[in-house]
Amino acid sequence: MRHRKKRFKLGRNAAHRQAMLTNLAASLFKYKHIKTTTAKAKAARIFSEKLITLAKNPSVHTRRLALKKLKNKKKAVKVLFDEIAPQYTDRPGGYTRVVKLGPRPGDNADMAILELVGYDMATKKKERAKKKEEKKEEEEKKRRMRTPG
Repeated sequence: MRHRKKRFKLGRNAAHRQAMLTNLAASLFKYKHIKTTTAKAKAARIFSEKLITLAKNPSVHTRRLALKKLKNKKKAVKVLFDEIAPQYTDRPGGYTRVVKLGPRPGDNADMAILELVGYDMATKKKERAKKKEEKKEEEEKKRRMRTPG
């Protein structure tokens, strides 16, 4: 029987799969969101959420365990412990979100965005666009006041 043996194999051997999950998690911690296939996003979500839970207890031991899991990607571990984990101290889980995008044009693979919950990229883009629009309007007002007419 295969009870409780579910694992995302992703068509790779164990070493390749571990390296891929490490790289996806490091990119997620660095950029706060990544675009990948749905299967890879779901596998990386499990891996990265365990690391975030580990980082919620900041000690030398947990930092070394994270370094071991992330294969000595020191910048990713620093970002994880200094920026990401402190935001989730009160949250019991669910640190990441998988947003499905639809099929990729080349090979029809289901694509998704894996993002950290506190860093909503869509809302940040809207805020940036709004600020840019306001700045444009202010410049337009100034330009109108300077020109006689």
